[in-house]
This record gives sequence, C-alpha cells and structure tokens, in this order.
Amino acid sequence: MEIINDSVQKLELTYPCTWSYKLIGHEKETIQKAIHEVILGREHNLNHSNVSKTNKYISMNLDLLVHNEDDRNFIYEALKTHQNIKMVL
Repeated sequence: MEIINDSVQKLELTYPCTWSYKLIGHEKETIQKAIHEVILGREHNLNHSNVSKTNKYISMNLDLLVHNEDDRNFIYEALKTHQNIKMVL
C-alpha cells in the first residue's frame, strides 16, 4: 500500500512503465557505480538533479523501464541499501 494524499490507497500502474528514482549520495561517480551494480546494464537515463547548499550531497534522477511491481520494488530496495546511496525517493 502507498500513502497518497494522506490516505492509504493502492498505487495502480500499468506495467511495463518508466519509473523515476531520485538518488542522493556524496559523489556522482559513486552513485553511477551503485546504479551499474544494481541494474546490471539495463537501459536507463541518469540526470543530475541538485546539490546541497554545503556541497556534501548531490541528487540524481534515474529513469528506468520496470517490468512489474516486484521489479520496481527490488530496484528500490537494492539502491536504498547500497553503501554508495544515502537515500532513495
């Protein structure tokens, strides 16, 4: 279940679809390495998003075709627990 507009609703998606993950880490290169290790050569788009005021963190947007909910959640969890990624939104 996903929380949408302060209520619990199931997110309805039609798969396959493109899904966007916002990744936050310390360096572009380490974020790229984490992505390579998780998605294993799958086609994707990676774009710079933002830099923190202190330049300690950067964020990048990863757009990727996901095949089903398990695929989408697996990628999210694998990125979230990767040592080079501080946060996934």
